[in-house]
Amino acid sequence: MSFIRVSVALASLVTVTALLLVPGLALAHDYKLGTLEISHPWTRATPPTAQAGGGFLTITNRGTKPDRLIAARSGISDRVEIHEMKMDGNIMRMRELDKGLEIPAGATVMLKPGGLHIMFMGLKAPFAKDTRVPLTLVFEKAGSLDVELAVEALGASAPKH
Repeated sequence: MSFIRVSVALASLVTVTALLLVPGLALAHDYKLGTLEISHPWTRATPPTAQAGGGFLTITNRGTKPDRLIAARSGISDRVEIHEMKMDGNIMRMRELDKGLEIPAGATVMLKPGGLHIMFMGLKAPFAKDTRVPLTLVFEKAGSLDVELAVEALGASAPKH
């Protein structure tokens, strides 16, 4: 009887360990910093000669006070900016948010293609599908948080995870 319990426990441990070692299954998709939650950070693969790429994620502020995403950094590009895209008449315009992006208390802010997003400028290497892009998010009150963006296919409109 004891041998069977040990065998079942050992088999369970081996199964869990194997699952954690399978690429993609153990990779974090959600991050937390104080009352802020960052979920599903992702980006698109870029062509080999691309000089820029976009980053997307969702920020939820579970706190009672607003915070502000004031900067972002990554060693994969010369600079990182917080951008928005907006229609100006019949023309879609992209601009940097010089004062950052407010994350209201109790609210969720989505950074997605065609809207708010992180802009990587001066890429040092292309974003390759099925890899990760390191990014540090800097918040006015909560501080800094290191995240990794999952790289989806070129032209993807949403993450597959």
